[in-house]
Amino acid sequence: ITLDREMAKKEITLNQLSQKVGISITNLSLLKTGKVKAIRFSTLMAICRELECQPGDILEYVNDDTREE
Repeated sequence: ITLDREMAKKEITLNQLSQKVGISITNLSLLKTGKVKAIRFSTLMAICRELECQPGDILEYVNDDTREE
């Protein structure tokens, strides 16, 4: 999750984004640090609307499958 990068581009703080999107600072912080397993589409849409970005700008796929096949 590269939410912090997009927030820096828009010069918006966690508190400001939390207020504008209607998500608690705690949940937004967990999202920002990548400590969540899922995100609602409505939450993703609200964040993208406020940051004027696309979902791909804040989400990045990383293959963490360490199993050998």
